Amino acid sequence: MNTDYLDPINSLNMPEMADMTFAMDFLLRAKEGVRNLSIALTETASPDVRTLLRNHLNQGIAMHQEISELMIRKKWFHPYELKEQYQLDQLSAKNTVMIGQMNLFPDDTSRKGMFDRTPDEHIGGHKA
Repeated sequence: MNTDYLDPINSLNMPEMADMTFAMDFLLRAKEGVRNLSIALTETASPDVRTLLRNHLNQGIAMHQEISELMIRKKWFHPYELKEQYQLDQLSAKNTVMIGQMNLFPDDTSRKGMFDRTPDEHIGGHKA
């Protein structure tokens, strides 16, 4: 396993994986919103508030449907083929573990030798 996060090979397919991750997070947030609005709707007695919540609920359901359809079209989500979804989830878990094992914060954080000159060299170096 390559644990060098600076190696360009590790960025292969990264934009697509990021898009898929963001879309899944968005789908989950939309689902939470629908659930929370449903609960709020059952707890509300005011007709005006119920109307408002019902409108938001319908918008949330429509948004959830749009996100789901996008993800299915892009093959990021397989709600009807559990074997394919399981493989996708396994790949995601493997990538998560691999990223977690990368040494993103090396012990040596010295910056000495990274620059060709000191920032104040043009005004006399250490005399400034």
